[in-house]
Amino acid sequence: MLIDSHCHLDFPEFAPELDAIVARARAAGIGRMVTISTRVRKLPQVLAVAEKFADIFCSVGTHPHNAHEELDIDAAQLVALSKHPKIVAIGEAGLDYHYDKSPRDAQAQGFRQHIAAARETGLPLVIHAREADADMARILVEETEKGAFPAVLHCYTGGRDLAFEAIELGLYIGFTGIMTFKNGQDLRNLAAELPAHRILVETDAPFLAPLPYRGKRNEPSYVVETAKLLAQVRGVDADEIARQTTENFFQLFSKVPRTLADAA
Repeated sequence: MLIDSHCHLDFPEFAPELDAIVARARAAGIGRMVTISTRVRKLPQVLAVAEKFADIFCSVGTHPHNAHEELDIDAAQLVALSKHPKIVAIGEAGLDYHYDKSPRDAQAQGFRQHIAAARETGLPLVIHAREADADMARILVEETEKGAFPAVLHCYTGGRDLAFEAIELGLYIGFTGIMTFKNGQDLRNLAAELPAHRILVETDAPFLAPLPYRGKRNEPSYVVETAKLLAQVRGVDADEIARQTTENFFQLFSKVPRTLADAA
């Protein structure tokens, strides 16, 4: 079994064939999917997907692109919303200095609120970090000093220093189809040396389809390609990557049941 630890199945491009997409994921051996919130105010749409399928769970949070729109939503509100049985994570939240769609101070303010919610609930924080390694590392260290919290740096594209700083703090690293791209050698090198018990695979669908699907709409079944390459760069077989990343997922996303009967 593989797990797509990060996708966006509530996005409109999936709506016309969502049942078929989920069926293809199941046929490919994808045992769980986590569809990730980008706006708390659109949580009903995210929950609608998670509630429809026994093997799909979700998060609650505000993407850094939208941080300035939801600064009125604090940690206490995130904590309250997270009590829903299908909500298994906080986020995605973090820092994105590539697009800067939200003021950086708003991104940081929102990020710290999400960290507080993850710390209080024990649910993993799904972290978005792009071209913000120094500030991300600083905030992670400062916030961990207030109390540890579970988290994953999803769709990792940062440098080696941030990755190992995060692991030192107890975080996980998520790899997407970017690792399969021709310009992904640095990520492949990093993936080869990270501790086995701290890595996850994901799609970030509908974005970032891995080779050989690059340029097409991504979907959870394609996480198989990322896992296949991850196995190659780490010098292990595909079954071992599936076993390890699945175990890592359940360690981090501890609210997700290991057997679907438990989700009833």
